[in-house]
Parts: sequence; structure tokens; C-alpha cells
Amino acid sequence: MAKYLTAPLTPEVSRSLRAGESVYLSGTVYTARDAAHKRLCALVAEGKPLPFPIEGSVIYYVGPSPARPGQPIGAAGPTTSYRMDAYAPTLLRLGELGMIGKGKRSPEVIQAMRETGAVYFGAIGGAGALLAKCVKSAQLVCYEDLGAEAIRALQVENLPLTVVIDSLGTNLYETGRADYLRQYGNNPAL
Repeated sequence: MAKYLTAPLTPEVSRSLRAGESVYLSGTVYTARDAAHKRLCALVAEGKPLPFPIEGSVIYYVGPSPARPGQPIGAAGPTTSYRMDAYAPTLLRLGELGMIGKGKRSPEVIQAMRETGAVYFGAIGGAGALLAKCVKSAQLVCYEDLGAEAIRALQVENLPLTVVIDSLGTNLYETGRADYLRQYGNNPAL
């Protein structure tokens, strides 16, 4: 049974989620990829404020394509998350509670998630046009010079996601594989 969530998240909500659960996320989600993450962490190092409220925030690792006329955004599929792994622990420790992307995360990110109660959501790669239908508006926040990788505030409605890594560190990439092997073994016909 899917859960319906609203961003920003609360610690109680993020800590209640478990790897493998399906969720529909609505509310404000911020876009940021590696270049934007690098700039955000530079601001933190300099003791400067971040350009958006980090407490409870959800950051979507996406560089959307240009919007067609009358649309708020173009295709908005997830990018590979490991490129943000050098920066994610800093933002998690400042209060970010959710990350959306695809692919595995480093042990350092998973440890920071355990410490902070954050979760990592997976979005379906290759489904950017479908995911864009969940975006009701997109507003530039900062770093316009980064083009598609600028930080934007997206208002999303029922964005379909899966909890890939929960706040306990349970990792669907590991448990899912183990469950599959228990059920089917190494059957080459499957």
C-alpha cells in the first residue's frame, strides 16, 4: 500500500518510512545536481546562508529539459546519485530529510542518513516525461548560469517514488537482490 507524503518532510515521517515502500510525494521539492551541490557546500563552508530552507527539504537530483510552451518543465528524470555523495552528508546534517535519484549511495551517505533520519527515494530512470506530469510549477531559486542544473523549487503532486534506503540504513538494492536469490536462486532461465 502506497503512502502519501508532503514535502518538506518531518523527522517523524522520514523515520517511519521503510525500504521498499511506495510513496507519492506532493509539496515543494528542490532540484540540484553536482555543480549546485558543490556551490551549496561552499556556502556552508563560508558560513553563509543557503538559498532555500534546508530543514526537512527534499532534493531531487535532476536537470530537467526545457519546458514546452504551456508546460512548467520538460522531461524530469532522475540522474545518478553517486555524483552527489561527496556533498550529501553536509546537507543531511543541516536538516535535509529526503533525496531523490537513481543508483547506489556511498557508505558515508548511508551513515549520515542513519544519523539524521533521512531517506533516499528512487525515481524511475527513463521515465522523465511521465515524471514531469507530476510537476505543477517550477520556479528558479538560484544559479541560473548552470542552465538545466540550476536550483529550482518544484511544486509536485503525487510524484511516484520508492524508498530505496531508509533511515535505518536498510538498502533495497541489497535486500531486493537477496530476496530474489532466495526465491529464484541462480536460475539462468530467469
